Amino acid sequence: MGSRALVLGGGGITGIAWELGMITGLAELGVDLGQADLVVGTSAGAVVGAQLVAGLDLEQRYAAQLKPPGGEAKPRVPHLYLSRLVWATIRADDPVEFRARMGRMALAARTPSEAERRTEIAQWLGGVHAWPERRLVITAVDAESGEFVTFDAASGVDLVDAVAASASTPGVRPPATVSGRRHIDGGMRSAANADLVPGYEQVVVLAPVTRGGGPMPGVADQVAALGPNVRTALISPNADAQRLMGSNARNILDPARRPAVARAGRTQAAEVAKLAADVWHG
Repeated sequence: MGSRALVLGGGGITGIAWELGMITGLAELGVDLGQADLVVGTSAGAVVGAQLVAGLDLEQRYAAQLKPPGGEAKPRVPHLYLSRLVWATIRADDPVEFRARMGRMALAARTPSEAERRTEIAQWLGGVHAWPERRLVITAVDAESGEFVTFDAASGVDLVDAVAASASTPGVRPPATVSGRRHIDGGMRSAANADLVPGYEQVVVLAPVTRGGGPMPGVADQVAALGPNVRTALISPNADAQRLMGSNARNILDPARRPAVARAGRTQAAEVAKLAADVWHG
């Protein structure tokens, strides 16, 4: 096992754009996060992590973020979903029951079909279905039991299925079937699941969303819990990127916001390059 881990958190369509902008900008400045010994991806981070470790061309993936959305539809985010999410977060004491409640809501929701969503994810991954040699861990939640699960090369599941599961926003995206079980977004446990890197000494966390709430821990708390002997860099959108991303689910899932957010992420890379390099290059 190596010493460097990269954690990529969730944040919807704009989270993908910001992370790709940031990673591309840092690479241009000499900090190649693609050389991580472990990549942990949650939701948007699962998409970006799979693209990164599969060796897809970063500049091409970044350029794709700059294209106008064209006929790409903005996902439908029902008011009922937002109110239920807030209410469940406030009320929940037990994290497993909270996730199971989100799963039940996801299973009952009217969304596009699994097949449509899987096709979209496959396109984002450039047709890559096999797990890469570099270690990648993708997070998800069992929609029925609320159990937190992770997928990697040893799990034997298709990479596209794993990413689709991790990026299945409850009430908006269809739960994804993996090994006969339905799954929802790994972000229902944590926005980044930054605690999944025990034993790694150099950890960079890109987190479009850092807040916790109710049974979900904040990303900063998870990073702090890694301990004083771990060099860490927690990087989140600056004020300009946050403004462009917006503050709610409808904003972060809006493809029209993607180009500006990607540019903001790449621009912000210059602000955090030294912080990232100090951790990454040790």
